[in-house]
Amino acid sequence: MTRPPLPDLLHAAVTAVGGVERPGQVTMAQAVADAVDHGEHLIVQAGTGTGKSLAYLVPALAHGERVVVATATLALQRQLVERDLPRTVEALHPLLRRRPEFAMLKGRSNYLCLHRVHEGVPDEEEAGLFDPMEAMGGPSSKLGKDLLRLRDWADESETGDRDDLTPGVSDKAWAQVSVTSRECVGATKCAYGAECFAEAARERAKLADVVVTNHALLAIDAIEGAPVLPSHEVLIVDEAHELVSRVTGVATGELTPFAVNRTVKRAARLVNEKAADALQSASEGFERIMELALPGRLEEIPEDLGYVLAALRDACRLCITSLGEVRDKSVTDEDVVRKQALASIESVHGTAERILEESEYDVVWYERHDRYGASLRVAPLNVSGLLREKLFEDRSVVLTSATLKLGGDFTGVAASVGLSAEHRLPDEPVRAAASGAGAVEAEVEEEAESADGEGAEGDAGEDGGGEDAGGGDDGGGEPQWRGIDVGSPFDYPRQGILYVARHLSQPGRDGSRKDMLDELAELMEAAGGRTLGLFSSMRAAQAAAEEMRGRLELPVLLQGEDTLGELIRAFASDKETCLFGTLSLWQGVDVPGSACQLVVMDRIPFPRPDDPLMSARAKDVEQRGGNGFMAVSATHAALLIAQGAGRLVRAADDRGVVAVLDPRLANARYGSFLRASMPDFWYTVDRNQVRRSLAAINASAPEPRPVASRTLTAPAP
Repeated sequence: MTRPPLPDLLHAAVTAVGGVERPGQVTMAQAVADAVDHGEHLIVQAGTGTGKSLAYLVPALAHGERVVVATATLALQRQLVERDLPRTVEALHPLLRRRPEFAMLKGRSNYLCLHRVHEGVPDEEEAGLFDPMEAMGGPSSKLGKDLLRLRDWADESETGDRDDLTPGVSDKAWAQVSVTSRECVGATKCAYGAECFAEAARERAKLADVVVTNHALLAIDAIEGAPVLPSHEVLIVDEAHELVSRVTGVATGELTPFAVNRTVKRAARLVNEKAADALQSASEGFERIMELALPGRLEEIPEDLGYVLAALRDACRLCITSLGEVRDKSVTDEDVVRKQALASIESVHGTAERILEESEYDVVWYERHDRYGASLRVAPLNVSGLLREKLFEDRSVVLTSATLKLGGDFTGVAASVGLSAEHRLPDEPVRAAASGAGAVEAEVEEEAESADGEGAEGDAGEDGGGEDAGGGDDGGGEPQWRGIDVGSPFDYPRQGILYVARHLSQPGRDGSRKDMLDELAELMEAAGGRTLGLFSSMRAAQAAAEEMRGRLELPVLLQGEDTLGELIRAFASDKETCLFGTLSLWQGVDVPGSACQLVVMDRIPFPRPDDPLMSARAKDVEQRGGNGFMAVSATHAALLIAQGAGRLVRAADDRGVVAVLDPRLANARYGSFLRASMPDFWYTVDRNQVRRSLAAINASAPEPRPVASRTLTAPAP
């Protein structure tokens, strides 16, 4: 049967969701259709308001083969499954003469485990949480109340999906009613296998034409070798600027005293005495080492740590061998207990062994958290080789986001996922970054300027993206790709101003900048509130909030003082209210309307100079003759600053100012690279002009319109 014309399909879908067709949406839909039909790879930058979801869903549904859509945020997953896909399928059904099926698939730990609910938790330290006597008398703790509510919900829910539970429960409560894929005994062995929520979700995915999942599960599917996603011909990665970070997170191993001690307890009842004693002794040695651990990278494994890790690895190997000998014959539900113990032992064994290998492609470091104590972590130096090998074979891949052209070009993001500039297909010419990328590359002061202070709080897994350290062949087998920027429906030069406070002092290591706080107060007063403050660290956000609360009569909300959703709703509903915070706000706030007319960034969000993974990546690039600052630090900052600036204009009638209180954005030679990554706002360094503009925008602003929050919190894999 001849496929209906794509414009007709897109028009039907846009009408069904109550939208308006935009030129960029039409261009993107045609580009996606061409890539899918020809089995090619495509990178698409589509600005906020383009309607990119329909631009990829319509050609994907029309193609007729199975499509996997992977997103970074829960908000977008829910939008696709609850709004866009149902309406689009209904609209296209008469034209396609078939009704495509769709389903959502997440990692197993996102679904309630009926075995856990009805049989309880096999850990001794959790005994009594499901005690029927407690249930009769009523639970005395919040955890107990949450668990009883989960038990009731298990009888009512059709999906068992944690995200369908309202209100939600703590991570600790959910951990008592869920299992990881390694802990699951399997549907054929489980008494509740026929009713299993996770298995039902997998079965629905096998039958679906479109499967919506998350970046983490996509990473697990690629890394672990055992497929968890159904076979598919097309992969669409939305919010693709987050992909490298999510994949790095999944590929990162961690050892903590708590996790190792938990493994000891799980194994103790199941292995022989020799193995149990060896694991206990190794655990105590590891705990002593971690008490003295200082944060930072370990370029070589110290002898004492190597000895402890070897003991831990060998003890775990003994336990794995010994699991055939059950010491405690009174243990109930033996398969479940053994499976959980084996999962813990294998995790500790694998991470210890990986660290001891001291691979040149891994980075090892100590971390210390005020609340959780010390941890030993290992992460891949680069994931581009892995992504090139695992993602781009045997399927067409579309990567899309509002921020993929960093410095005005796709090269950095393409390299971070394993796509080289040399293998870009002719579509539109590759343009150099604004104001001469070559000159920026030659800058000699850059690295010193990036190491000036705290840096941005962020995900240590963020890939620099400018260079490929992951290996892989460089012959003709590399994937080819096209890149296209379909623009934005917004008139950025008319709707927004980019103001850089060039007169301020440069951020320093101590973090205290009185002139920056003075500038912030004056801007907030001119705007009449309506301010979203994006800070490079929580310490900076807290200090600024305290200062502004003392100086101004404007309400200032601070991230961490309530749930992010409640903070955003409060911010959106009152014109005078301001909201300060760090990473989640840089990337996760969607507040169209007059409640947000001033977005302030305290400094360029370079990574912390002491970040072990980022500094290792920069050093690796330099050793291979590249510019580590531009490939890692500047690329990281460009992505965040583009995301942060994108918080201002969310609708066609939005007006306002993005104010960057860091003079380096105007004065440093790499400033042009960063500005080229941001929306094309009208640019000025005139402080008086900006104050007049803010006052005028405030005076003519309509009443705010409350909106629901949207965050970038990724679902668990």
